[in-house]
Amino acid sequence: MADGTTEFDQQLIVAATNGDLKEVNRLLGKGAHVDAVDGNGNTALMKATHGNFVDVARVLIDKGADVNAQNDILDSPYLYAGAEGLTEILKMTLKHGADLKSTNRFGGTALIPAAEKGHPDNVRLLIEAGVDVDHINNLGWTALLEAIILTDGGPVHQEIVKLLIEGDADVNIADFDGITPLQHAQRMGYAIIAQMLIEAGAR
Repeated sequence: MADGTTEFDQQLIVAATNGDLKEVNRLLGKGAHVDAVDGNGNTALMKATHGNFVDVARVLIDKGADVNAQNDILDSPYLYAGAEGLTEILKMTLKHGADLKSTNRFGGTALIPAAEKGHPDNVRLLIEAGVDVDHINNLGWTALLEAIILTDGGPVHQEIVKLLIEGDADVNIADFDGITPLQHAQRMGYAIIAQMLIEAGAR
């Protein structure tokens, strides 16, 4: 535990991990610090987000929990909720100061893993919130590239590609090897995605 934390702080993190709303409320009432961290840098809100405990997350956020507090592997409640399809918690973080420019350990915004992992509702929310659709992560990939390269090209990712195009993603940003989204889609046999890209001006 970090210096200055109390027994109540430790108990709060455990209660949040377990999704124990009653205990979370009790400990907050006892003066537990809402942003205290465990040995891996996780706050109670981070642990509640891991478990998708929406009610617990709501209470913690209402008490001022930092939605951008990053743990030792650079996950924050906002970034994790965005990446993992935890739409209700993502909505709450967006309403409470989510840092849209924050990045994960791969140098990616929340939008990039949301696109890759197949979470169209989160992709839509993040685009509407103003996340940079053309951000390039440490691997040289945009959300559009990841939605093609790391997926099966099926209906869910076709929808995500459509959302990214409608969100004004640059369809011609190539990866570090100079291979464009269209070239990837064609090489992988993703005909529907390739056609969407061509119609959007891809080369």
